[in-house]
Amino acid sequence: MVDHLSLRDEDRLPWLETVDPDEEEGSSILRFVAYVVLVLVVVAGIAFAVVNIWHRTAGGNGELIAAEPNPYKVKPVEPGGLKVEGEGDAAVATSDGKAAGTGAIDLSAIPEAPVTATPAASASPTQGVAAGRSASAAIPAPAGKLVAATPMSERPAPAGPVPGGSLVQLGAYPSESLTNAAWDRFTKRFSYLAPLGKVVQPVAKDGKTLYRLRVNAGSANQAAQLCGRLKVAGESCFVAS
Repeated sequence: MVDHLSLRDEDRLPWLETVDPDEEEGSSILRFVAYVVLVLVVVAGIAFAVVNIWHRTAGGNGELIAAEPNPYKVKPVEPGGLKVEGEGDAAVATSDGKAAGTGAIDLSAIPEAPVTATPAASASPTQGVAAGRSASAAIPAPAGKLVAATPMSERPAPAGPVPGGSLVQLGAYPSESLTNAAWDRFTKRFSYLAPLGKVVQPVAKDGKTLYRLRVNAGSANQAAQLCGRLKVAGESCFVAS
């Protein structure tokens, strides 16, 4: 047997030989040129930026801007501006927060007492018939001299306080004279206090004597109403008992 088969070059089979890939010379050259161009562009951009920053100069000369020669604020021909219709009305003033008219509440005023209506007396049917028949009235004959009637007495003295009622305290004063003066002031301002009568109660407090000025208002409901009327008028009071 032949251990080794030696083949000559002309005896080799070409399709059994290994073939190396052909190198594309044109594509490699183009790729290299592209890389070189890219590097040059980057280097040129960096160089331009460095030169621009290095030789940069501050722009502008810093001069002031001249103002217009005309006045910037002109006084109107009509002082107060344009007159709008309805500007002086109460609704406009009220919407601006201004007080319109005399709408303030006077706390020092005395509350008005309610007026009770008195029903008119109805005429009876007989009176209506008599009035329809004859409209003449009989004149009485003179019966002598006219005598002047006795003048009516003035306002009766106020009655004293009703015992056992609710007391309304009007204040406390350091002396009895000041208490009497305060009572005179109260009765002049609030005439409805005079018929109730005053009650002066001395009390010792911190080694001093105080005089409590109170009025007897009757029931507890009446005392609360009386104190409420005084508070509306600006006075300070409270129901003591």
